[in-house]
This record gives sequence, structure tokens and C-alpha cells, in this order.
Amino acid sequence: MAQQIALEVVTPSGAVVSEDVDIVNAPGYGGDFGVLANHAPFLSTIKIGVLSYETGKKRQYLMISGGFCEVSNNKITFLVESAEFGHQIDVDRAMKAKERAEKRLAQALAHDESVNRTRAEAALQRALARIKAANIK
Repeated sequence: MAQQIALEVVTPSGAVVSEDVDIVNAPGYGGDFGVLANHAPFLSTIKIGVLSYETGKKRQYLMISGGFCEVSNNKITFLVESAEFGHQIDVDRAMKAKERAEKRLAQALAHDESVNRTRAEAALQRALARIKAANIK
């Protein structure tokens, strides 16, 4: 059996994942990155996207939103705003959220000062990440 790394994904609501895994792939602001057992220590900021991890031949996908990641002592810890397993995401709801976010972003780009462009962009990114995590097979 190959060596594993301890994975922790924690949100303000509590731990979402806590298990030993073979590999972790995550969306960092400097680009996506992968981590195996005994990786060198580092810190990274995390952007909205899809985190995946593998144990044996089973791969899991989570939509995660911004936060931080630390790799140290054969453990990788993600402190993120939210995390949702792809298989638990309601795709219809995510599609409606995407449409709402696109409308709000269009309003913001048309200089509607009642709409916060940054919040509209973040809502769109979250919706797109949910759709992606739900549709990965």
C-alpha cells in the first residue's frame, strides 16, 4: 500500500473531510496544485473551485470556496468558507444561481451602482464550481 497523507477540510460549520488519502488536487490562487504523502511544507491561498482527492480507486470531488491550505508533517489542512460534495449538489439550484449571478454581473457591468460587482463575480464563480463538481464523473 502506498503512503498516504492526512486530509482535513474545515469550514466555519466544522470538519467536512477528515481521512487519510493518496493524493489531493486543489485550486490555489497561483494555479492548481497536487499533494502526495511526505510533501514539502507550504502555505497557499485557495480560490473558489473543485478540490479532489483519491483513496485507492475512489475519487471524491468537493466544491470549495476561498480560504487557506497548509501542508506540514504529512498532513494537508484546508480552512475554507464552504465545501460541498459534488454528489450532494442540486444542479438545478446551481444553474438558477448561475443565471441570477450572470444577470447581476451584467447589471454591474452596465454601471448599476446598486449591484456590487465583486459579490456578483464571486456568486458566479461559486455557481460554476458547484456545477463542475456535480458533473464530474
